[in-house]
Amino acid sequence: MVRAMPPVRHLRPGYTVVHPNRDKAICKATKAIVVAILLVSVALMLIVTIGGWSKLQGLKPLNFAWCIAYVIAAFYIWRWSRGLLPMAAALGILLLIIAIVAGTGITGTSWFDRSHAGFAAPQTLFGGKGLTPGELGFITILMAPVQLLLIFFSMSGFAQGWNVEEEVPIEEAERRGRKPRAPRGRTATA
Repeated sequence: MVRAMPPVRHLRPGYTVVHPNRDKAICKATKAIVVAILLVSVALMLIVTIGGWSKLQGLKPLNFAWCIAYVIAAFYIWRWSRGLLPMAAALGILLLIIAIVAGTGITGTSWFDRSHAGFAAPQTLFGGKGLTPGELGFITILMAPVQLLLIFFSMSGFAQGWNVEEEVPIEEAERRGRKPRAPRGRTATA
């Protein structure tokens, strides 16, 4: 428990809190890029999971959990939650490692090796013909640079200080295009 932090923010009458860094174009662009990369990652994971369902080795529930985690992170990052950026980068590092291992076959057989004789064709989650091993391998390899971008932009966004707050007069906040968080003369909770 942190005892030095006050549970309530006391604003002076006539003042409100603004986040000046969130108005910067670079911060808005970084936020949009991180959210887009997270959603592209979800699409790529679902394509591999559904298109190669019959040949995946036991990580099927983890793939869906990872997709859900990325969608939740994208939602909160869109709402300026800076704390999820390092978590997104950490998950990106893990998925980068998995994509490199699965795509190149460092520890065994890659998707590309499954196009040779003796390997059955993958089937989808719904029982139909799945993607070819070459297509699954390409999508798996494609996940690696996407995760590198996620790591880079997440850490860039974390360094931009989205959480910086400034207490300004309500008139100044309205002039900046912000709506006051608390009515005049009232306190706002932290």
